[in-house]
Amino acid sequence: MEQPNALAQTGYWNFWSARVLSTGSFQIVAVVIGWQLYGLTGRAFDLGLLGLSQFLPMLLLTIPAGHIADRYDRRRVVRACQWVEAATAAGLALASVTGTISPAVIFAAAALIGACRTFEMPTMAALLPGVVGPALLPQALALSASAVQTATILGPATGGLLYLAGPGAAYGVVALLYGLASLLVLALRTASLPPPREPVSLATLLSGFGFIRGRPIVLGAISLDMVAVLLGGATALLPIYAHDILHTDALGLGMLRAAPAVGALSTSLVLARRPLRRHVGVKMFIAVVAFGLATIVFGLSTSIPLSLAALVAMGACDVVSVVIRSTLVQLETPDAMRGRVSAVNSMFVGTSNQLGEFESGMTAALFGTVPAVVIGGIGTVLVALAWSRLFPALRRVDTMPGR
Repeated sequence: MEQPNALAQTGYWNFWSARVLSTGSFQIVAVVIGWQLYGLTGRAFDLGLLGLSQFLPMLLLTIPAGHIADRYDRRRVVRACQWVEAATAAGLALASVTGTISPAVIFAAAALIGACRTFEMPTMAALLPGVVGPALLPQALALSASAVQTATILGPATGGLLYLAGPGAAYGVVALLYGLASLLVLALRTASLPPPREPVSLATLLSGFGFIRGRPIVLGAISLDMVAVLLGGATALLPIYAHDILHTDALGLGMLRAAPAVGALSTSLVLARRPLRRHVGVKMFIAVVAFGLATIVFGLSTSIPLSLAALVAMGACDVVSVVIRSTLVQLETPDAMRGRVSAVNSMFVGTSNQLGEFESGMTAALFGTVPAVVIGGIGTVLVALAWSRLFPALRRVDTMPGR
C-alpha cells in the first residue's frame, strides 16, 4: 500500500502546507472583516453586501481564471494571487491602525480578495496532478481535503483570538501567512510541461464547458455534486435548529457547525492512508445516498448527540464523494485543460453552495424548518439514484484512471 510518506518525495507537503495557510488566512479574514464591518456600521444588511462583494468576482472572473491557469505557469499564477492577498491584508492592517478604515475600504478589499481566490483555487486544483502524478493523486486529494477542513476548523477560531489584539494585528498576521504560503508554492516542482499559448478567443475561454459536456464521466460527477450541494444545505438552518429544536446555546451551535468538518477531516485522513481502489463509481453514489439519509436523520432529530452524529456522517460522506469526484475529474482531463475544467467546477460548486443556502431558507419559510431539511435529504437521495441511471459510465467506473 502506498503511504502518505511517499508523497514527501514529490514535494507534496509544500502544497499541503500552502493550502492550509492560504485557506486558513481566508477564514481568518472572513471573521475579522465581518466583525470590523459590523462594528463600524451596526447593519446586518452590510454583512450581506460583504458576502455579495466576494461572490460577484467569482461569478464574473471564473471563466478567464480557468483560461489563465491553462495559459501560464500555474505556480506563478498562485503566487501572484497570494502576493496580492498579502498586500491587501497589509493595507487593511495599515488602515485599521491609522484609523482610516471605512466600509468602502472593507468592501473593496473583500472584492479584491474574492477575485484573487477566483484565480487561485482552480489553479491550485489544476497544479496538484503535476506535483504528485496520477498514481498518488487520490491520496493527495484526500490529504488536500484534510487541509481545507483543518483550515475551516482552526481559521475562524484563530481569527477570533487575533481580533482580541485588534484588527490591525489580525490583518498583519494574515499578510505574513499569505507571504509564507507563496514561498512554499515557489518551492514546488511539477512534472507538467509549460502550457501552450493558445490564441485567446471565445472558443478557448468556453472550451471547459464543451469538454465537460462531451465527457459523461466528468459531466456526471460535477453535476451530481452540484445538485447534491444545492439540495443538501441543511447547515444554513443550524441556528434555527440550535435555538428552536435542540434548545441549546451558542456553545451547542458551535459544536453543530464544527461537526461536519470533524467528520470530513477524519475521513479524509483515513482515505489518505487507505485510498479507494475498486468500484469507485458505485461508492461515490453510495456516499451521496448516505449523505441524503444522514440529512434526513438530522432533520428529524430532537437529540443533540444524534444530531451531532448525523452531521459528522454528512461530513464524512461528503468528503468521500468529493475525493472520488475530484480524482475522476482531474485524471479524465488533459493537463492543458485542467485549469478551465477546474474553474467551471469551482463556479458550479461555489454557486450551488450559495444557492443551496438560499433554497434551504426559502423552503423553510414555505414549509417549516424540519420539512425543509427532510425534503432536501430526500431530494439528494432521489438525485443520486437518477444520476446512476442517467450516467451509467460514471456508475461503472471501477478503478481510478491512470492507476
